[in-house]
Amino acid sequence: MSTTYTIDTATSRANPTPAPMKRMTVPAIRARKQNGVTAEPLVMLTAYTVRMAQLLDPHCDILLVGDSLGQVIYGLPSTVPVSMEMMAAHGAAVTRGSWHSLVVIDMPFGSYEASPEQAFLSAARLLKETGAAAVKLEGGQAMAATIAFLSARGIPVMAHVGLTPQAVNALGGYGARGRSEAEAGKIMADATAVAEAGCFAMVIEGVLEPIATAITAAVACPTIGIGASAECDGQVLVVDDMLGMFDRVPRFVKKYDELGQRIAETAGRYAADVRARTFPTADQTYRAKG
Repeated sequence: MSTTYTIDTATSRANPTPAPMKRMTVPAIRARKQNGVTAEPLVMLTAYTVRMAQLLDPHCDILLVGDSLGQVIYGLPSTVPVSMEMMAAHGAAVTRGSWHSLVVIDMPFGSYEASPEQAFLSAARLLKETGAAAVKLEGGQAMAATIAFLSARGIPVMAHVGLTPQAVNALGGYGARGRSEAEAGKIMADATAVAEAGCFAMVIEGVLEPIATAITAAVACPTIGIGASAECDGQVLVVDDMLGMFDRVPRFVKKYDELGQRIAETAGRYAADVRARTFPTADQTYRAKG
């Protein structure tokens, strides 16, 4: 992926202008799994802003505008309070900042559970206002009819089974799911139901590894793991967790950097320069010409 950089005169910020290329599509994502095998695993990360989308886009197949923004961006205790307005605003930003990845947007809690008709209205609004290509919703067998309803009406759906964060109040926490035989069977049944309902892909979150492996082998659509298994057809992480923006992250996260610490140290250097009056210098100030 090659990019050139131009100056946006409205903002004075350097923005990448992409080389012409085709954006990933739902059929292309689905087609990555052939006869139960995905030769090249799918790469998915969350994104919430234009600039982060620009940076992640060349490396990802899918950018997920996750309702995790409630915790990551807004400091909320869970994803439950996230609103349609939040998802629409951030979804539009990510779509504007990307040109290659398929953009999928989470449907927030309360926007789709009541009926397939409610789900359609919410999903249609999000796709219209953001330009995203697909929505993601949580739930298994209970949501199968809704997934079928949306899919039949031209709205691609990514499913989400296993640990479903929007149901944290019912689950009692964020612990791994599937430890009992009954719960493992329920997760397997959920995955089968949403696959048969027509989801183009599904996230499997926070389950015992053998469950994720079994689901991946059993369903025709690609599976994307998070706290699941390397045998899934792809992987996703919350980008802020992966970058090390937080001290505490879930067990399944691999920190690829300690960006939070580096930002804090950089801010400290800036603060020291300001207090010492060594910033700004002549290079950062304006003088009369001539």
